Amino acid sequence: MLLTGPAVTADDATSTALLNCLIREVCAPEQQVWPDGGRLMFRLPRAGVVLRAGLARPLAAAPRLAPPYEEHREDEWIPASWNRLANLVAGELELATGHPNPEFLAQVDDSHAALAAILAARGGASGDDYIDSEQSLVAGHRFHPSPKARQGSPQEWLPYAPETRARFRPLWLAVPEHLVAEEGDVDAFTSLEEHGPPVPPGRRLLPVHPWQFSLLADNPVLRKALANGSLLNLGPSELEAVPTSSVRTAYIPDADVFCKFSLDVRITNCVRKNAWYELTGAMTLNGLLPPILEKLDATFLREPAYRSVALPDRRLYEGLGVILRQGVASLPGTPLLAGALTDPCNALLAGLPALSAPDSAHEWWDAYVSRVAPPVLGAYLDHGVVLEPHLQNVLVCVDADGMPVQAVFRDMEGTKLTAGQWDLSHLPSRVAESLTYAPDQGWNRVVYCLLVNHLSEVAAAVADLHPSLDGTLWRSAREHFAAHDRHPQVRALLAGVPLPAKANLRTRWSRTADRGAAYVPVPNPLAAPRPL
Repeated sequence: MLLTGPAVTADDATSTALLNCLIREVCAPEQQVWPDGGRLMFRLPRAGVVLRAGLARPLAAAPRLAPPYEEHREDEWIPASWNRLANLVAGELELATGHPNPEFLAQVDDSHAALAAILAARGGASGDDYIDSEQSLVAGHRFHPSPKARQGSPQEWLPYAPETRARFRPLWLAVPEHLVAEEGDVDAFTSLEEHGPPVPPGRRLLPVHPWQFSLLADNPVLRKALANGSLLNLGPSELEAVPTSSVRTAYIPDADVFCKFSLDVRITNCVRKNAWYELTGAMTLNGLLPPILEKLDATFLREPAYRSVALPDRRLYEGLGVILRQGVASLPGTPLLAGALTDPCNALLAGLPALSAPDSAHEWWDAYVSRVAPPVLGAYLDHGVVLEPHLQNVLVCVDADGMPVQAVFRDMEGTKLTAGQWDLSHLPSRVAESLTYAPDQGWNRVVYCLLVNHLSEVAAAVADLHPSLDGTLWRSAREHFAAHDRHPQVRALLAGVPLPAKANLRTRWSRTADRGAAYVPVPNPLAAPRPL
């Protein structure tokens, strides 16, 4: 089902992501964007530079940029390379904020180098549509200045990169029972252990990501435990793991479970470790959410247990902690990663029979919105649960024609509870803090993830296939939001208030934690026609 999309280069993808961010977060809010025939013009007002880009197709919420990217200099237009654009963006942000960011250009350079390495190493499709969709996000986030940035050299991470369609075999540690740290339904590890190596008496198995194990190799507590036999390194077994779009979470097809490993590596925004409070928080949510989601007829991949080692070193407790997540074998139809529907490096959407004609594509869109939006809105508005339905956190199950039949939400780490609506006094304060958002913070996150990051991108991909639908898709989407118009927040959406878009560029520039990211207003495609 997964088809090859148009050729993408590291240069063009890096330039496009930078300019998408620049226009959304700087030029558009400051009224420095205007059309010029088939091109888009935009000015960096403080740097005094005018740029232009091609337009693949104009959109109400965000233009589809296309090369060539050019800079106006001395009365002529000259090509603007990706690194020239990165320097211009950095200069404008330094002038706008009054402070430099010495890390920014290095992060953009790292992302560009990573994308070039991925494109050079990318293997062939597996033939499993679900796995291929998880491993198809080559270009990454369209509105992030360094979407493929990750610590380490390509030689270190390419064997574990989903974008290269890699597979690897986890390592296995045999942990004495008195040193096992775990919480939740500990029997959930049984199916995984059955596919691991033989377990020495009195010990339990702990799967470990090989990249993480290499990062922890110099830890003195770990070295001592391995040297004195407290921990036994059993090496890899025949069990194969498939890295998914988040890089550190791997699917184990033979056991039909996901392992959310810790990785002490910064990937895009954050170091991807399982902090101690996130381990406990996942178990708390796994106990609270199922009855609520059942009321909403929503499917959420549960995270029933975690396991780690109880050695006197928090870095090891967190670094070796692994969260189990429910697999996909029992889901109806074929699950596909939502983000794979929008990535320009593949043509997954075009390969679905239901998208072959405008009428059926419109039906597909209506079915898609009806599966994704209502559970997210109901969870927040009626139950105080903030799901995080961005493109990498949602699977969409499709039937043989590619029609959506079910949306599946995942990742307890991104799911939060609205402060003031839940009694979390029984939890350690750091755990409770990590589990909650203030009401306005939660609503911004819901609207951004659902409308800006997710549905707007899917609508754009559908309209790329059938441009005649560009003006009609959101009229039908309104109906699914109108079912919740008893809530003032939804009435405001339907009235057309601007949407909050996460400001990834400004957040990276200010080096703010992702939880504290700022938002910028963007046009709302749900807006109703204004009354006469």
